[in-house]
Amino acid sequence: MARPRDDSYSTTTWSEAFTVSVLQKPRATLTSGNTTISVGGSVSLSCSVRDSDGWKYEFYKTTSTSWEKLVETSVGDSGVIQVSKGGIYQCRGERETSGYLSDMSDVAIIRITFTNKPVITQQPSWSQIFQGEKITLTCEVQGGEKTDWRYYWRRNSRSLPNEDEKLLQFTASESFNGDYKCMTTRRDDFYSLTTWSEAFTVSVLRPKLSVSPSWLIPGASVTLICHTEPPSAGWSFYWFKAVPNSQDSYTYEPLPGTSSGTANNSFTVHGQTHTAGYACSAGRGDPLIYTQHSRPTFVWSSGVHPSASLTVNPDRVQHFTSESLSLTCEGNSSQWRLIRFLTDDSLLSFLPPATINGSTYIKNEAPRKAVYWCESGTEFSNAVNISTHSDGVILVSPVYPVPVGESVTLLCVMKTGNISSDVFFYKNNKLIENERLGEMKISAVSESDEGFYKCQYNGRESA
Repeated sequence: MARPRDDSYSTTTWSEAFTVSVLQKPRATLTSGNTTISVGGSVSLSCSVRDSDGWKYEFYKTTSTSWEKLVETSVGDSGVIQVSKGGIYQCRGERETSGYLSDMSDVAIIRITFTNKPVITQQPSWSQIFQGEKITLTCEVQGGEKTDWRYYWRRNSRSLPNEDEKLLQFTASESFNGDYKCMTTRRDDFYSLTTWSEAFTVSVLRPKLSVSPSWLIPGASVTLICHTEPPSAGWSFYWFKAVPNSQDSYTYEPLPGTSSGTANNSFTVHGQTHTAGYACSAGRGDPLIYTQHSRPTFVWSSGVHPSASLTVNPDRVQHFTSESLSLTCEGNSSQWRLIRFLTDDSLLSFLPPATINGSTYIKNEAPRKAVYWCESGTEFSNAVNISTHSDGVILVSPVYPVPVGESVTLLCVMKTGNISSDVFFYKNNKLIENERLGEMKISAVSESDEGFYKCQYNGRESA
């Protein structure tokens, strides 16, 4: 109410009530727009104080030591600014008339993700990479070529130590095989980053060697073929003999007349009569870069070497898994190693060593087909085919070739023992005999008897 200053008897009525509510000190709110942008774009930041007018706004960004004031808006502005860098931001409001300040907003961590995706390229751009070649992978952000980036690399989801390098360089070997990815952040802004690139697969190959035939035929030559799949031009090929060493591996000696390489990826070896191992390598480029050697590939001979031999007990090709067998290396060496090559898996393994006149006993725990031989120094023994079977019937036939003129008896047996009723014998899949005693005898072996034999009993066939 009010009254005139010079008349104390004149008054107004009381006004209507006017309510004053004193609120707690307001806190500003900071929000951001879409943070997925292209390089050179910006993100909107909006500051507001709850349901009230008359504010102007201050925006701050953290530095390594303090908060840096970015900008101050005017009253009536929308309270929105544009930023091109990620980081940690805050804002607050200020009353224009009174200078009254709101509390700072909560911290807002703005992470900017660029839509520009890194791409990995390879130099040289060969589809095949071989051991020893110098390889460079480059991480390039498309559309971000003028931006100063920090680079990160992964191989098979594991971080590589080449941080901050645009180029990843290495000398190719199988240890570098894998899926590579890269991503980047702005060098001046850890909070602005790209996504990870698509995987770039590096497969460092070694050539593969095939031999034909795998088993030596007396008087026949052996053809070696060095495969670089898919075939590519510009290669020179180099041919080696695999020589056993003392570390369960091989050294490689050039075959005569091949030290300068051949333009053809095949090579013929003449006069090979005993088990032997071979390898190949290839080279290309200027200067010439060589691949690593292929894994050794073997050509086998069943003929006994005069200075190295392998004997098998029991003397037969097929065995049951419940049986054990003895393999004995003999010859002019004091130390041997026994080799097993699983034919179904193409897997080479070195079995426990056997000394001269010693034996290695193998328990047949799983069905398998394998070739066995002995090695020592430069010597290879004869090779033997051995297969093991869990059940059914097996054909008892000698491991070693039967000399012409000698006799041989083939037996069809089950795990429980010999068979004394009707058994069918086949040669090269053609029925040749039906024997009641479960055996077939050839009294004098001739060259015409060579072939693949099997037996059948009660619907079951030997391998």
